[in-house]
Amino acid sequence: MTNDQRKKLEYWQEKLDRYDSAFAPEVEKMDRRDEIYRGRSRIDQLVDGDVVRSTPHVRNIAAELIEAQVDPNIPQPKVTALRRKDEHLAALIEDMLRNKLDQLPMEILNDQMERTVPIQGGGLFVLEWDSTRPAPGGGMGQSVVSVLHPRQLAPQPGVTGDLWEMDDFILKLPQTKSFIRRRHGVDMTDAGEEEPAVRGGDVSPSDELVTQYVAYYRNDQGGIGLFSWAEDTVLEDMEDCQSRMLCRCESCGAVQQSDLPPWDEDEDEEDGDGPRTCPLCGGRLVTAPEEYQELWLPVQRSDGSVIPGADPVTGQPNRIPYYKPDIFPVFLQKSVSVYGRLLGESDVDKVADQQNTINRLEKSIIDQLLAAGSYITLPPDPSIRVDTGVAKAIRLKNAADRSYLGVYDLKCDVEQPLAYMDYVYQEARDLVGITDSYQGRRDATATSGVAKEFAANQTAGRLQSKRVMKNACWARLFEALFKYELAYADERRPIRGLDENGEPVDEEWDRWDFLEQEEDGQYRWNDRFLFSCDSAQALAADRTAMWQETQAYFTAGAFGDPALPETRLLFWQKMEQLHYPGAAHTRQALLRQQQAGQTAPPPAGTVEGGSPI
Repeated sequence: MTNDQRKKLEYWQEKLDRYDSAFAPEVEKMDRRDEIYRGRSRIDQLVDGDVVRSTPHVRNIAAELIEAQVDPNIPQPKVTALRRKDEHLAALIEDMLRNKLDQLPMEILNDQMERTVPIQGGGLFVLEWDSTRPAPGGGMGQSVVSVLHPRQLAPQPGVTGDLWEMDDFILKLPQTKSFIRRRHGVDMTDAGEEEPAVRGGDVSPSDELVTQYVAYYRNDQGGIGLFSWAEDTVLEDMEDCQSRMLCRCESCGAVQQSDLPPWDEDEDEEDGDGPRTCPLCGGRLVTAPEEYQELWLPVQRSDGSVIPGADPVTGQPNRIPYYKPDIFPVFLQKSVSVYGRLLGESDVDKVADQQNTINRLEKSIIDQLLAAGSYITLPPDPSIRVDTGVAKAIRLKNAADRSYLGVYDLKCDVEQPLAYMDYVYQEARDLVGITDSYQGRRDATATSGVAKEFAANQTAGRLQSKRVMKNACWARLFEALFKYELAYADERRPIRGLDENGEPVDEEWDRWDFLEQEEDGQYRWNDRFLFSCDSAQALAADRTAMWQETQAYFTAGAFGDPALPETRLLFWQKMEQLHYPGAAHTRQALLRQQQAGQTAPPPAGTVEGGSPI
């Protein structure tokens, strides 16, 4: 480690301490929210002189209300081209993104975010490019998406709008020691886990893990820098981490494959290995960012146009600028935006008082039920015994002692506590915006199916803000996935798309299709696209509803006369696109019938044109 690296390490460690101190109150709230969601039995003190107790039974309304909002649907991409001539590229981007959603474990990640976001008010997506991972269909390099809990974030103090407004922030990642060795070539055998709490819950440090800190920051040129360390060991130091890194010889300029870290350009003062040398000329190898790609051979694009290679006169290669995303690869999904807070509003915070009240009532009801029972009175003579058999016998000395015998049943009235619990539960649901129709319960106010659907839609309208924030985060993620493919996917990659008729079609993703030459002769990459989420994706995900709606259109004559073979064929073609069971066989049978009818000989008494003789 060089002196410059030591200074940077001390600089970021000092920043981490300051950021953690400023974010500590929010982390304490996160611990309390997690306890309530998991069913905290402790009863908080509400009135003077009340002691802190716990209830043996918890009705977890916080978890119930959060689970009622879980949306398993994955948002679908919608790409809009800013120029009409780029509409075919926008459709290609949509197909590529849909393939990405199928390749990545987005269902698992979405399920985690659907609980983390309402509990804590926000959650994080992280996008990385793994150049060592083979891509489906060929080539090397693939996008990797993961989710982080907000407790794994150390944000810049004072910035409460969004992560992308910050100068820098730090992530805390629990990593295995073997991963650090494979990824960074550093042996962390003797290192310990500094912050096990980022793994969640009250956990103890693991001998197999270390805490890796990753700092992202804006460099002086507006790009994205990265500095990473574990304990007192620097793992990565890249001033422009999203630029292309090439290992090139300083003498002859040849590009070589090397495992040299991009920041280790000089001789290591401690290990004494010295600088790496070029096998061709013996010059020093230096790994540094490259701005331009040297194109020696022409490249043909999918539309038939050709990007020229080396100049036939000068012999100089065509220099194409590398594309850089220049965006923070971390995306914050908020639950509901609140002014002055980085994270959104937590649903657990909303219903914390109601949950505590229900815990108190549960404790009171249980105490009353246990205190109730039957009591028997006996004569004061201590020699009187009571048998413990099934038919109990009490031996009295005289008939006068019989007057002492008596049985008294003590009953408790829990109707009022139960009624108030229902009131508190309804109060919590009103705060979050959940109704019986939204939960799928019996709703006495909805007298018909249409009324029940209307009530559910009204509730969904109250929760629409959360859907909007989710779609906004996913739209950013879609844009970043596109920019990463444009920047790092060098090879042509097969993707599966749909044509204008909805039929599956084989396509290719080729980043050269997005390269344009300006009037001044300079090349630039076309990223003039707007990204959002398809508003019709919820209906498209409900196949049963789509089948019913398509059948209703067919019956109403939207496809044509239902009695005509062409109309029935069109209907079953549409049902096949919607993956209706057996639709493909039905369509093929109708198609064979239509072809057989067209090739059949004309009936007797007609001429070739089909007119009667």
